Amino acid sequence: MINAPSERKHYGRALLFDPAEGQTVIAPAGEGPGHWAGAPSVLYDAATSRFYLSYRVRRPRPVRGGECYIAESSDGVAFRTIWAARKEEFESTSVERFSLTKATDGRWLLYPSYVDPADGRWCIDVIEADSPSAFDAATRRPLFRAAETGTQGVKDPWVMVVNGLYYMLISYARTLDVAAEDRERLHATADVYNTGLTLSATALATGGDGRTFQWHGDVFSPRAGAWDAYAARLGCLLPTARGWVGFYDGGASVEENYEERTGLVQSWDLRTFHRLSLGGPMLVAPHGSGSLRYLDAVVFDDEILYYYEYCRPDGSHELRLNRQPLL
Repeated sequence: MINAPSERKHYGRALLFDPAEGQTVIAPAGEGPGHWAGAPSVLYDAATSRFYLSYRVRRPRPVRGGECYIAESSDGVAFRTIWAARKEEFESTSVERFSLTKATDGRWLLYPSYVDPADGRWCIDVIEADSPSAFDAATRRPLFRAAETGTQGVKDPWVMVVNGLYYMLISYARTLDVAAEDRERLHATADVYNTGLTLSATALATGGDGRTFQWHGDVFSPRAGAWDAYAARLGCLLPTARGWVGFYDGGASVEENYEERTGLVQSWDLRTFHRLSLGGPMLVAPHGSGSLRYLDAVVFDDEILYYYEYCRPDGSHELRLNRQPLL
């Protein structure tokens, strides 16, 4: 459904859409809550005339995020798996969103996020390969860790290149004043975001080659007392005639962790982000929790292809596609 004052509303070239009118691209591995297929990262590569999609598959605890995939397609709809990895290859209890990009030098870069076995906190690495089917988890290099960023965890990277500069949006768990008796709970389950002892905010990092980045810290945060009081995870940006339009995952409380819905922002400088969805989310699933999250988009010819994780009637999440004309 469209949670907006009118049936259709435009922000530059980005068109809000009815999520229910989309089509399933990847189905979850099972039925019911905790079974998810989603957290997409998508791009179109002109050199190979192919769409490339990375995504993760999750099952209920204790499995959690167990598998990550890269698939290719000639039409952006029917995908064929060309690479896969399990959480054990990262010595981790769970993996989440990866970001896939092609570097300006022609190499491929993959940014996995997973629970660091060293301290039970989310982290981000980088892997290089000659093609999107050739990544080797054993060659990963550390990129961001919670301790060095002054956070309780970093995850869900999203990367784009603008005028040769790499921009990375990062979900980070904010360090709050926590009572002494609660400190042991922060990372006891290896998922600080699900404890209620942090806030899920967005940080920015930039770099010149995609292999190293400078951490700039917070650029987008939750708002007290609002529909996005607990989570404000910015995870996709689209260029428009009026600057940049971004999509973020919002939630009011820890009870909505894993079931966020999508709001919109606008930016002119890729440093400051202004909310367009002040009163509530803009994109919501019509089923269950209403969760619609981890949206990514790619502009191809005269269309925008939106890929998003979408709540099904049984509470599971599927990876869905909606195509809209460029206006």
